[in-house]
Formats: sequence, C-alpha cells, structure tokens
Amino acid sequence: MQLLGSGPAKYPGRPIFNAMLARIEAGEAEGILAWHPDRLARNSIDGGRIIYHLDQGIIKTLKFPTFRFESDPQGKFMLNIMFGQSKYYVDALSENTKRGIREKLRKGEFPRRAPFGYYNEYRTKKILIDPKLAPLVIKAFELYASGEATLDRLRAFFGEQSVATRNGYALGREHMTKMLTNPFYYGHFRYKGDTYEGVHKPIISKALFDEANAVLSSRWRYAHGEQKPVQKPFLGLLRCATCGGAITAEIQKGHIYYRCTKKGRMVSWCEQPYIRQEALEMEIASLLKTYTLREDWADEMLTRLEDEKKQSAQALAQQVAQKRLEIEKLNLKMKKLLDSFLDDLVDRETFAVEKSRLMSQKKTLEEQKERLQVGRADWLEPFQSWILTAKNTGKIAVSGSSEDKRGLALKIFGSNLVLDCKKARGCCVKPWSLLGEKSQTGGMVPGVGIEPT
Repeated sequence: MQLLGSGPAKYPGRPIFNAMLARIEAGEAEGILAWHPDRLARNSIDGGRIIYHLDQGIIKTLKFPTFRFESDPQGKFMLNIMFGQSKYYVDALSENTKRGIREKLRKGEFPRRAPFGYYNEYRTKKILIDPKLAPLVIKAFELYASGEATLDRLRAFFGEQSVATRNGYALGREHMTKMLTNPFYYGHFRYKGDTYEGVHKPIISKALFDEANAVLSSRWRYAHGEQKPVQKPFLGLLRCATCGGAITAEIQKGHIYYRCTKKGRMVSWCEQPYIRQEALEMEIASLLKTYTLREDWADEMLTRLEDEKKQSAQALAQQVAQKRLEIEKLNLKMKKLLDSFLDDLVDRETFAVEKSRLMSQKKTLEEQKERLQVGRADWLEPFQSWILTAKNTGKIAVSGSSEDKRGLALKIFGSNLVLDCKKARGCCVKPWSLLGEKSQTGGMVPGVGIEPT
C-alpha cells in the first residue's frame, strides 16, 4: 500500500504520487486503495492520468471505503465527476479564503499572527496589545533611537527580561531588525508587498519609529559589538591646525597623550607637539566657559519662552487646518493612484511602493496634527533645551566628566575644533553663535531677539 502524502492534491507533481504511478506502470501493483477520490487528485492533470491508466489497463481497479467504483464507462464517468467536484471544492475554498482576507484587509485587520508585543484574541478575532511585552518594545525602540544601543544590546535587554521565541530560543539580531522595521507598531501593516492602515492600537509613535530606523540605516550592515567604556574621551574631537590631520591618542607611561597623526593632505610633515589629556581637558573646559549663559538671563528667557508658548497656541488652529488640507490631498493622491492601478496604468510593484510612501507621509502628518492640537510648538522645546544647556555650560566645564565635556563640545563646535601648539580653538555652530566670543563676562551678541534688553 502506498501513502499519498508529501504535498496537497491541489497541485500536480507530488513526488510520492508520481512514484506510486511509476511503480504501477512497472507492474508492481494493479490497483490503488484510497479513502476518497479527492485524496487522489484535486487537479485535472493527476485525475486525467489516473483515468488514462484505467483506459490503458495499467490500473485494474480502485478501492474506496466511502465511494463505489467499477472500472467500466459509467464508473469512469462518475470518477471524472468526482475529480471535477474535488477541483471545484478546492478552487471555491481558495477563492472564499482570499475573499475573506481581502475583506479583513479592507477593514484594516491583520490576517496573520500578531507580531511580537501583541497577541491574537481568538474569541473576538482581534489583535490586542500584550500588557507585559508592549512596554519592553517601547523601551527597545527608545534605546535604539537614542543611538546608545546596538542590536546585540537589545538582545541582551530582552534576555534580561526572560523574553524568548515561542520555541524557547533567545531572540536574535534578525528578530530585532524585523521589530525595528515593522510599521505594525505605529499603526500600519504590510501584507504581500502592500501597506495597509490597521485598526489595531499602535504601541509607539511614527516619529519614534522614524528615529529608530534612521539610526538603523546609518549604521554598518555588520552589527557592532558591545560598547566599551571610553578610555580616550577626546579622540576624534579635534583636528591638527597645521596639516588638517586627525588627532589620535596613545598611552605612554600610564598617561594619555594626544598628537597629530601626520597624515594630513595640506603638508607632508607636521611638528605639532604632544599634549597630555589633563592639559587638553583644561583647554576644552576653558573654551566651554565662554559659552555660558548668565543665570538671570536664562531665567528671563525661559519666562519669555513660556509666554511665547501661550501666544503660539493662537496660531495652532490655522496650522491644524493646513495639516488637514495636506492629508486630504494625500487621500486624493492615493485614490488617483488606486484608479490608475485598476485601469492598468501603473504596474503592481510601482503601486505598492508609491502607496507605502504616501501612507507614511499621511501618518507623519496625522501625528504632527495631533501634536499641534494639544498645543505643542516643535521649535520651542529644542530652544528651551538649548537655554538649559547653555545655563549649565559653566558647571559642566568646571565639574563635568570628560565624556560630558566632549558631548557639550560637539554640540557647540561640531567638527570645527583644532589643536594648535597645545591650544584648542574653534568656531561655534548655530545656535551657539548667539553667544559671542566676548561672552567671557556673560555678554550676549547685540541684536533684537528673545534675549533681555
């Protein structure tokens, strides 16, 4: 007796089925025992082969416990009908399944298993947020968006929380990448290359998703290892003033020295001297002090900033209306794109890519509109953060760690710091140019603005 497994009967070319017919053709058997004709074939090719072998006498008989068959014209006719009914059943089942999936997609329901952080509620047929895993997903996105975590660090983070796959294995880098690039977490989902707007509740905002993906895109395709403690905090911060080469660091007799790599393009040699880390740190601290905002001015500016927030709230209604208009334009574009696809003016691949782009823009506009509706002005918060940083610059320069000074120097000078004869100098970037070079006494660049008179 030959079993007919290894593949559904809907498609021809089943290995075991073909091997069975080959053995019958070789004279090893004269008949087939099966539960029902639909177990033999649900496609016209395999069914036609069996009837042809009956006509040629290669197959003498077929035995079914649920169906009576005689190898005569009437029996072959009924067998052909049963094969046709089996094929119709499979085709109708496939079409009904596809129709059900299309209906779910139209309603914004994800037709597959819920991703990590959600779960399928089988009683209500909905996808709900997992109260235990969702906070971990949010934390993972925040860690990665900050740029301070790698994929391996996220793996370790979930391992510390005893989170594993359904089979009990530790989450891998592939799991982390899929999670970070899955739009399901901000309200959209992909299905067979197309993007849809879901009815499920998002876990994170579109802005956080974009920040995490920007970090993911900017990194090497090979994952970095765990970040080690910084032993040379000012490495890569300065360039040589003579030749333009990078400033490197090396340890000599227990001390860290910074020097020019002498690989600049401007000159073939460089005689800039070494400088110890302690002396370089004092140089950088001296530079940072000049960009300290007076405390009384900072307090007054923060007060005016609060007044500005109140005034800006009056203009939010117009901005919200503008966002609504842009969203309506995107909806019109998506409708025209769909009409073009249905009229065969664009191919499916172009339609899917363009639809995904438009939906991403729409989601961004919707989040911007929501922020405006709650009275947030995006430019005020970074300015407020800058005021607080400028107010604390003196404290960081005096008592901050080397890493804090490096981070503040990058904010103020960017890549404009140079080392010249053991002296650090450079020009600041915006908005630190609001604080002039004469600000050693706490002065402000003259001009009309938000600063106190």
